[in-house]
Amino acid sequence: MRLLLILFTSIFTLSLTSQDTLTVLQYNLLYYGEITDWCDNFNNNINDKDDYLRTIVNYVKPDIFAVNEMSKSPSIHLHLLDQVMNTNGINHYKKADFLSQDAYNIVNMLYFNSEKLALHSHTIAQSYIRDIDVYKLYHLSDDLIKGDTAFVICVVAHLKSSSGTTNENKRKVMAENTMNYINSINDDDNYLMMGDFNVYSADEPAYQEFINYSNPNLRFNDPIDQEGDWNNNSDFRHVHTQSTHADNNGCASYGGMDDRFDFILISNNIKNGLKNVTYIPNTYKALGQDGEHFNKSINDSPTNTSVPSDVLSALYHNSDHLPVTLKLLVDKNLGINSWISDIKMNLVNPFKDELLLSINSTQLKNIEVQIVDLTGKLQLVKQLSVSGNSSKHNLPVHRLKPGFYIIRILDKNQLLISRKVVKL
Repeated sequence: MRLLLILFTSIFTLSLTSQDTLTVLQYNLLYYGEITDWCDNFNNNINDKDDYLRTIVNYVKPDIFAVNEMSKSPSIHLHLLDQVMNTNGINHYKKADFLSQDAYNIVNMLYFNSEKLALHSHTIAQSYIRDIDVYKLYHLSDDLIKGDTAFVICVVAHLKSSSGTTNENKRKVMAENTMNYINSINDDDNYLMMGDFNVYSADEPAYQEFINYSNPNLRFNDPIDQEGDWNNNSDFRHVHTQSTHADNNGCASYGGMDDRFDFILISNNIKNGLKNVTYIPNTYKALGQDGEHFNKSINDSPTNTSVPSDVLSALYHNSDHLPVTLKLLVDKNLGINSWISDIKMNLVNPFKDELLLSINSTQLKNIEVQIVDLTGKLQLVKQLSVSGNSSKHNLPVHRLKPGFYIIRILDKNQLLISRKVVKL
């Protein structure tokens, strides 16, 4: 028995070390490297923006960095890589290849940590008004040598701006085109729908297209469940991402924080951890948003302490949008269903306040059900008797904090089943 426990501990420890966390950052850069009649070298200078972005990137340390409103020039894409991402001794960032079908002068781009990820492919979902890009990344996991890995597909969109029915309908067309493209490629994997959506309410047709698409397997979810009428509504002051400026500087939109334009939505696979990638609860946030600056600049009174002061200043000066960020858990080895055993277990996963188990056995057995957290700490133990008939059991898990756990079943001789579960 001791040998078996030592063996399991070794397997468990190895599995934990194989886990990886990915930090995702989505940001509208406000005409980065692009000169317009209203954003020029005086009020939106690229060298100044590089300083601000270095501060923000160094603070967040993103593994996936998706951006909107960047110049179409490939030299500008390289400029950000060389002057912002790979600086201060860092050299592990790479960028996606550049594709373009529309005639617009600002585009999306994606940068990634090449120590954790590699680019599988880049395609364009649609090009009506602006390109919407589809970047498929794969994780450099321990299983890669066996041809097995986890994928994350980033759909990066910058939908048509401005209010009114005409613009809402244009956003709807862009969203419909994108969702139909995703449906057509028939790639059941982990998706992030991210970008500057320019929507004023969750009732807008474009947003509804993302969360209530006709194919239920391709619907997206708001990780923080904050859907509603966001525009100029103080009830959503903790999630607004635009505008960082109350006053007009000639380039940035102004009026203070009163819109939720920027999003990272997650697919059902990521929400439920079905494809080895799971959203880590309570990690989604609008960087620099403290909920105390509704219709104000983010650096107005009262003092905004949600981020360090240099990061706050960089967020204010760099763009009229706040970036949004979240974390993903990549987990290949803890997706184990069972060792060879006559015990079979079914459960509802993820779960909330109740964990329902259905256990079958070919013979009468006394078993022990354990729930441990990812540090290996035992959180629950329950003794059960099971027989050839299916037996149903309700485990008291309401006191567990949201997060990831391992449920395991042991008899007197050996570990029989180990499975990863998620408490919402």
